[in-house]
Amino acid sequence: MLTTSVVRQRAANAADAAALAAADVWSGAVAVDLTACEAAETAARLGGAVLASCEVDEGGAQVTVSLVSVLGDVVARSRAGPPGAS
Repeated sequence: MLTTSVVRQRAANAADAAALAAADVWSGAVAVDLTACEAAETAARLGGAVLASCEVDEGGAQVTVSLVSVLGDVVARSRAGPPGAS
């Protein structure tokens, strides 16, 4: 059974994965033929969500994702710094 907390957690997981992917690509820790936000979009999609926004700068990546479910749309945000940042 799908509960609201499960849907929220899935959205949060997708947002975390998207932020980490963007930060890794932007910092050069992962070499791929994608921009940081394209990597975030791919990670969000693999998590079952849609990337709603993506901002990347020297401080890291901030993303917002949306997950559509039978229980309604859920929005989650996440931030990740470059590898090694505290």
